[in-house]
Amino acid sequence: MQEKDYKLNDGIWRVIGIPLMGLVIALMINFDEFLKLSRHFFLSVLFSTLLTLTFWEGNRYIIIWMRRIFPEYGQTGRRVAAQAVLAVTYVFLVSLLLDELYYKPVYNVSALAMAFRISIVPTVIVYLVYEAVYFFDAWKMNVRKTEALMRENVQSQLEVLKNQLDPHFLFNSMNTLAALIDDENTAAQDYLERLSDVYRYVLVSRNKNTVLLSEETAFVDAYVYLNKIRFRENLQVEKQLSTSALAQHITPLSLQMLIENAIKHNVASRENPLQIVIREENNGYLVVENNISEKTILEKSTRVGLQNIINRYGLLTDRKVEIIRSEERFTVKIPLLSPLAE
Repeated sequence: MQEKDYKLNDGIWRVIGIPLMGLVIALMINFDEFLKLSRHFFLSVLFSTLLTLTFWEGNRYIIIWMRRIFPEYGQTGRRVAAQAVLAVTYVFLVSLLLDELYYKPVYNVSALAMAFRISIVPTVIVYLVYEAVYFFDAWKMNVRKTEALMRENVQSQLEVLKNQLDPHFLFNSMNTLAALIDDENTAAQDYLERLSDVYRYVLVSRNKNTVLLSEETAFVDAYVYLNKIRFRENLQVEKQLSTSALAQHITPLSLQMLIENAIKHNVASRENPLQIVIREENNGYLVVENNISEKTILEKSTRVGLQNIINRYGLLTDRKVEIIRSEERFTVKIPLLSPLAE
């Protein structure tokens, strides 16, 4: 898991919360001295404030550390459990140090149990406040991401389906056309069937954030078949995917967009066949790679492509889409997602 550069914007909380909590603890322990406004009470406030500062800052560091190690929402249970263990350990060690360096030398008595009980109170309060704010911020961020992802998906659907006919009319027309094609003309029947599969997949996947890679590759097979009617063996697509990779998820139409992008920008001829390889990497990425043989005149772009894929993945995962271009190869790496990402 890639570590996040996680930071807490809690400066005001600390400036107000630490002295306030120090005062409250001093009042709980020395209320009688407060009524007298004695020097002992003010020393008690200073002492409890320093202790609160120690516990607050130490536990704050634990919170940041754990959120960097367990940044995903699905890791909340492990993160909270690890924080609890570390927090109790930290409070105990500080209480033990306080007992050995202060209570025993000054008062000749061990106050470890009392110090631990008192110290655990601000620790619990700090964790409750930070966790409540964390989950509220996560909820707001999730709402924003969901809205942004919906916009990106709508843009993708509109561009992919731009200038298309009404679905029911189109499928009825395809059925009519299939009936008109001679039964012996298997090539035409196959082409029409694959065209129907492509359009059906676009309609079915349009409301999904992610789809199984196995579903996307089945769709891509139909899409490649349609293009090979035009390019023949000048277009070569090879898949190197394991069963485990096919069980992962990707964003819908992203694989098709990458193949379309390669076809759109490169020559596919007998002398320079376009070779596209779809493979997996051990680091959880799907790789789409093609040789470069750029066209002198590019086809008109639908303006859907790499940026749309980058935007959608940016809303689903912290792992980046990687684009690598050399003199001979163009490579795009997209993260394989678990079902939890949807």
